[in-house]
Amino acid sequence: MPGILPQPKGPAGRVGFFFMGEIAVDEALVRDLLLQQHPDLAGLEIREVNGGWDNQMWRLGEEFAVRIPRTPRAPELLRIEQQWLPSLAEELPLPVPVPVRSGEPSERFPKTWHVVRWVSGEPADRTPISSAGSAETLAEFLKALHQKAPADAPVSPRSTRLSDHVDGLEQWFPYADASEAALRRTWEAAVAAPVWQGAPVWLHGDLHPANVVVADGALSGVIDFGELCAGDPATDLAAAWVLLPADSANRFFDAYGDVDDAMIQRSLGWAVAKSLALLSIGRAGDRGLPGGKKTWGPAGRAAIARVLDHARS
Repeated sequence: MPGILPQPKGPAGRVGFFFMGEIAVDEALVRDLLLQQHPDLAGLEIREVNGGWDNQMWRLGEEFAVRIPRTPRAPELLRIEQQWLPSLAEELPLPVPVPVRSGEPSERFPKTWHVVRWVSGEPADRTPISSAGSAETLAEFLKALHQKAPADAPVSPRSTRLSDHVDGLEQWFPYADASEAALRRTWEAAVAAPVWQGAPVWLHGDLHPANVVVADGALSGVIDFGELCAGDPATDLAAAWVLLPADSANRFFDAYGDVDDAMIQRSLGWAVAKSLALLSIGRAGDRGLPGGKKTWGPAGRAAIARVLDHARS
């Protein structure tokens, strides 16, 4: 998902700037890149995978995937994954797409790219999580990830306070329709909550339905770590409402442990922001605009319903 702050719109209202439009990224190009830089992988079957925001993905055999950047910020996100994810992945209890090869810019393709481990499952924006046990699974994953981050850890909009996003979020509230007033109250309470006073911890930064995968209704893997950064764990704990089935939040927080009312309130605020972002991108998909995702609108509406149910309880 693009940053929580609304992204600039290009020609014809497209969402974001997709800078690789002039380069035909197809199976032939992917195979050529592999032949040039990783010839031992070039003979594997290649097939395009639908989805992805910043990167186009191609399945490579049964074990790997090739990620090709298609937005201006994508190469930097790939570099973050290449630098940090291999060591972090060793401590994580779910499969993640660990980079195994890097691709350097060349005349054939002018940006960095990489090969990652394939994580099996269906994205949750197409097959939502339905297993109640996924609350504990997600909590254990985030407990393992949320360790004190080093001083040189990446920073991103997810590293900042909710109050830094008030102006940027304003244009998205009308997308909530009849829920707008209640959602604003939840957001305002979250912005007013005490801020995180602890040391910054590692964050996935972009937990939403298209960035986790599901098998047999259960959470089975977490993908797309390009927004990996350090900050307030509440940023990721918003997943209690953005990802999990209704009435799962209490189980999730019980399993995660060591949370207070302010943490939960800030998590609700991040869930509001992420839900509205999903609605925005979903609306673009319904209108057929580049960068839009039709499956994100229903995911955003479902998340909003869960947020408001919790706020009323």
